Amino acid sequence: MNKIAWITGASSGIGRAVALRLADEGWQVAASARSTDKLAELEALRPGRILSFPVDVTQQDAVAATVAEIEDRMGPLDLALFSAGSYKRDSATCFQGKDLAEVMTLNVIGTGYCLDAVIPKMVARRAGHIAVVASVAGYVGLPGGAFYGATKAALINLCEGLYPELEKEGVRLTVINPGFVETPLTQKNDFPMPFLIGVDEAAESIVKGLKSGRFEIIFPWKMAVAIKLLNALPRPLLFMITRKMLRR
Repeated sequence: MNKIAWITGASSGIGRAVALRLADEGWQVAASARSTDKLAELEALRPGRILSFPVDVTQQDAVAATVAEIEDRMGPLDLALFSAGSYKRDSATCFQGKDLAEVMTLNVIGTGYCLDAVIPKMVARRAGHIAVVASVAGYVGLPGGAFYGATKAALINLCEGLYPELEKEGVRLTVINPGFVETPLTQKNDFPMPFLIGVDEAAESIVKGLKSGRFEIIFPWKMAVAIKLLNALPRPLLFMITRKMLRR
């Protein structure tokens, strides 16, 4: 029997790479994003294996309708992987609350709407796997990444809170915390990105991790160790290090 996966943020980056990887492993993949053109290109790469379902995840009714359409056309979801997200560099001296709201709306609220659409269905079936793409940036606040990091910290916390309840209801939940991955988002960065990896390597780590049953998938391991050590430091020592990251 074919397994059915729904992936948001599938038009580029990690979502796209995971969609292709799962399709190559025999999954039927419902790919969602706002860009209909990019989804059509993705669908053409794996005809019959990937079907496009354009949607803006910040529109709750549209998300619910999309999930209903996917399950009507393809069958019950075995996996829902939420990778839609955005990044906007911030600055304390040019703080824009609207920019924070914009990033929070897509990264957190949009993910919430997706969870709202799939959790009741999976709980009713006592089956299914949800995976949320957060980031190692959610472990510690870094200059220039306060907005993005705050959204990813929220997602990590959200998943930790939901995990025991969903486990009790027969639904698996995984949080995915990548380090720096070569994607359109990281191409915006004009600073050094330690332990940068390719998107195909990231997809391999994710798919392998999803099979493992672990709650957290974090990679690459060098970045995982570095960020967790940084988070464990006393705050005066942490700020001594992060001050060195300030722009001149």
